[in-house]
Amino acid sequence: MILETKRLILRKPKMSDVDDIVEGIGNYDVAKRLLGAPYPYGKQDALKWLKKTIKNWSKKEKMHFLIELKSEKKVIGCMSLNEINYFNGVAKTGSWINKKYWRNGYITEAKIVVNDFAFNKLKLRRLESLVFTDNKASNATQKKIGYELEGVKRKAVKSKTTGKIYDENIYGLLKEDWVKARRKLIK
Repeated sequence: MILETKRLILRKPKMSDVDDIVEGIGNYDVAKRLLGAPYPYGKQDALKWLKKTIKNWSKKEKMHFLIELKSEKKVIGCMSLNEINYFNGVAKTGSWINKKYWRNGYITEAKIVVNDFAFNKLKLRRLESLVFTDNKASNATQKKIGYELEGVKRKAVKSKTTGKIYDENIYGLLKEDWVKARRKLIK
């Protein structure tokens, strides 16, 4: 399974991606926004995650697409569909990007093709994203893509990296709203 954009390839993880994953999640500023990422994040952590993630692909309940930058042939992040429920037609999205590649629009670009895949290929009707309330960049991305802020879960999650408890914004996107939002994004 490969999704492609002008600058990116989104694909199933491979064990050989381990060093790029350690580089990306091994940065404190990235790890602190991921619930399950310990810090420091090392090679054994990445190998464990890769084994689990590759296994999950066969179940089609969680799909972690690694984001490969075409110009560098390097994995720079991940865009995921989690808790995929085909009966209800819903899933949660999540992402991270190597700090060296922040503020280049890569997450927006990746999320567009993952949304298309979720709605058109998987035939889902709703996507949801949970974002720490203080993560300005991620909150802005959700709004830019067309997700609606539906509420706040107070003191909902604890970061494994920082040990701090965070509030989470709940964003939702319906298929019919994505059709309208996508037109504005793709000109």
